[in-house]
Amino acid sequence: MTTMKTLVVAEPRQMVWQQRAKPTPAANEVLIKPIAAGICGTDIHAWAGNQPFFSYPRVLGHELCGEVVQLGSQASGFRTGQRVALIPYVACQQCDACLSGKTNCCEKISVIGVHQDGGFCEFLSVPASNLLAVDDVDPQAAALIEPFAISAHAVRRAAVVADEQVLVVGAGPIGLGVAAIAAAAGAHVVVADTSEQRRAHVTEKLGVATVNPLEEDFATQLKAEFGGRLAAKVIDATGSPAAMNGAVKLIRHGGTIVFVGLHKGDLVIPDIEFHKKEATLMGSRNATLEDFAKVGELMANGQLRADMMLNRHYDFSTLAETFEAEVINNRELIKGVIHFNR
Repeated sequence: MTTMKTLVVAEPRQMVWQQRAKPTPAANEVLIKPIAAGICGTDIHAWAGNQPFFSYPRVLGHELCGEVVQLGSQASGFRTGQRVALIPYVACQQCDACLSGKTNCCEKISVIGVHQDGGFCEFLSVPASNLLAVDDVDPQAAALIEPFAISAHAVRRAAVVADEQVLVVGAGPIGLGVAAIAAAAGAHVVVADTSEQRRAHVTEKLGVATVNPLEEDFATQLKAEFGGRLAAKVIDATGSPAAMNGAVKLIRHGGTIVFVGLHKGDLVIPDIEFHKKEATLMGSRNATLEDFAKVGELMANGQLRADMMLNRHYDFSTLAETFEAEVINNRELIKGVIHFNR
């Protein structure tokens, strides 16, 4: 039996190496060799024991770029040696959400690297339908297609158009992706974040304006950026109840709010403001094939780049030993990518 090196979260706060059997692709599957993988907040929460609907042991890794090694007997559309990105959402294709095209919120969704073992290993076998060809995209950028796709879905939910004033709240990876994709659509984007480091990152890598919500004249600064008006669209990527509860105050009359950041508790929204402005409020979850394809196109033509969110690099061969110090306890980390062949 051929074995492979696998990084396993055996239980909360315990990441260990294991030798596991190298998988053989089923009929409709493709065996891939990971090249690069993104580290997600989900991975961090899972390591710490704070990820809901999560069981141990688990192999993390749902943001993945790999190389095709072998095709199952009935798999098609790919060739050996081809570079691919993982679409980690395995939908049932039978529930009402799936049948209406909303596979991103499938009632029985299973996420590779979250609900089933993922890509922190030397080989991974996945359904061919969960792969996207990315030959023209740099591997570290391709590994970030999934978080960018979540951002793209939020921008699509908000129906952002050119010249529209869009406020993105939160400059974490998803917020950065939202800002970049909205800007690529021609919108006038402003990013709000309390972190000086992250605001500086936005200025340097995205070239859009930033504001600090903690400043006393925050509202005045915001209106100044938008020519004396409030935002037409607010996309919140914080998951902070304070920010989410206050979002309705940041949109103009007739405006739209999209929550892509998740808060695990209840929200309290000022109904007078909500009704007075006839606001539209939407949630945004995961992404669809359309969003993945959109991100692939934007990356291929240079409108999206890895460095828009990426600021740390890691080696797979030493990750178990360095994960706590260099990922969990790294206050400067925005987005990290693991390299498998360095």
